[in-house]
Amino acid sequence: MSTSLERLIQLSAKRYGADAASLSAQDDVFEKLGIDSFQAVELMSELELDFDIEIPDYELQGVRTFGQLAAAIDKRR
Repeated sequence: MSTSLERLIQLSAKRYGADAASLSAQDDVFEKLGIDSFQAVELMSELELDFDIEIPDYELQGVRTFGQLAAAIDKRR
């Protein structure tokens, strides 16, 4: 597991009260965290601050899994 993926999962789990050990790269972020698109935008804002990056919205189109999101984060680091 990449450092970004691990950190992403830890932050997401803490924010939404999920068990980090039950989350994996293949999991759908929305389904596993039980969040809607508004909450996903809030999460992205937190992640951008935490990772000190900015990810354009167009790069997040079609991103659904923790692994895809970690790859988008890594692309910007």
